[in-house]
Amino acid sequence: MTKQSVKPPLITANVVIFVGFPLLALILVPFWGLHRGYDSFQWLWALAFLYLNGLSITGGYHRLWAHKAYQAHPALKWFFALWGAGALQNSILIWASDHRRHHRHVDDDDQDPYSAGRGLWFSHMGWMLRNYPSGDNDFSNARDLQRDNVVMWQHKHYVALTTTMNLGLPLLLGIWHGDIIGTVLIVGLLRLVVNHHVTFFINSLAHFWGSRPYTESNSARDNGFLAFLTYGEGYHNYHHIFQTDYRNGIRWWQWDPTKWLIALCAKLGLASNLTRVPDFKIQRAIVDAQFTRARRELDERAGSETLREMLEREYQLFTDFVNQWRGLQTDRYERKVAELEGVLEIRRQQMLDGWERAALRSKLRELEYSLKNQRKRLGVILQQLQLQVHAEPAT
Repeated sequence: MTKQSVKPPLITANVVIFVGFPLLALILVPFWGLHRGYDSFQWLWALAFLYLNGLSITGGYHRLWAHKAYQAHPALKWFFALWGAGALQNSILIWASDHRRHHRHVDDDDQDPYSAGRGLWFSHMGWMLRNYPSGDNDFSNARDLQRDNVVMWQHKHYVALTTTMNLGLPLLLGIWHGDIIGTVLIVGLLRLVVNHHVTFFINSLAHFWGSRPYTESNSARDNGFLAFLTYGEGYHNYHHIFQTDYRNGIRWWQWDPTKWLIALCAKLGLASNLTRVPDFKIQRAIVDAQFTRARRELDERAGSETLREMLEREYQLFTDFVNQWRGLQTDRYERKVAELEGVLEIRRQQMLDGWERAALRSKLRELEYSLKNQRKRLGVILQQLQLQVHAEPAT
C-alpha cells in the first residue's frame, strides 16, 4: 500500500454524530412511533427548531459572518449564535473559516475542505469523518471574527451551548408536553439529522446537480429544489460568483427565506448595510457565460462561420458595454471625491447632484437594457447551434 493511499484516522466524535445519530434515528424514531406515536405539538416544534437552526446557519454563520454580506445588531448576532449552536455544525469561527477556504480554493482537492472534485460522498460528509489535512483549522483568514466578542464567546462555550440547545431544550419541551422520549426523538434527534443533511446538500448536490447560468469556472450550480430544502441556499452558482450579496435567490419569485429574513431585520433596525450586487454586473456574468458556451460549441464543430462572425460582433458590442459601464462608475467615483474635497462648494454641488445622478442612472439603465437584449440575441445563436447539432446526420 502506497503512502498516498493510506486514509487519515477517523474522528470518533464526528463518526458518532454524523453516522451514529442517523442510525439511531432510523431505528428509534419508527419504534417509538409504532409504540406510542407522535402528535402535532411535537412535529410543529421540530419544524420550528429546524427553521431556527437552519436560518441561523444561512443568515448568521454563512451570509453574516463568513461573507460579511450585511451588518447585524448585537441582539441578532446573539440569536444566530445560540440557534446556530443548536445546529451542531461547529462554532461560527470554525464553520466560517472553513467556508472561506472553500470559496477561495473551490474544487481544489488539496485546499478546499469539502472539494466536489473528491466525489459526492466526500463533499457531503466524508470530509468530516476523517482527519484530512484540508480540514485542519487555520484561522488566518478569520482575524476579523476573532475580534468579534459574540463569535469568540460562542467558540469558547460551544460544547455547553450545543448540548443545551440539542438536549436541554427538547427535554424541557418533553416535560411540559408529558412525553419526554417522543419529544427528544423528534425535536432533538430527527430534527438534528434532517438539519445536518439539508445543509450538507449545498456542499455536495449543489456542486453536481443544476444549471450554471452565471459562471462555468467552478462546479457550483443553481437548483431551485435544493433552494427550497436549504432556506434559499440552492442558488449556488450565483453565490459562488457574487458571494458578498445578501441574496442567493435574486428574483422576487425565487425561494430564499434567508434573504427575506435579512430584509425584514433591516426594516426592524436589526440589520444594515445590506450588500446587493448591481444588476449590470449580474447581466454581464450571464452574458459572459453565454459567450463561453457558444464558443465551446462552435469549437467542437467545423463550419458555422456565419454564427461565429455573429458571435464575435456580439462580443465586441459586449466589450463596449462593459467599458461604458466602467467609465460611468469612474465618473461616479470621481464626482464623489470632488464632493468631499470641495467643501466650500457643497451647496452648489448639492444643487447639481440631483441632475447628475439622474443622468447617471439613466445611462446605467440604458446599458442594462442593452445587455438584456444581447442576452436574447445570444440565446438565439445558441438555439441555432443546437438545431445544427440535431440536423447533422448520424455517422
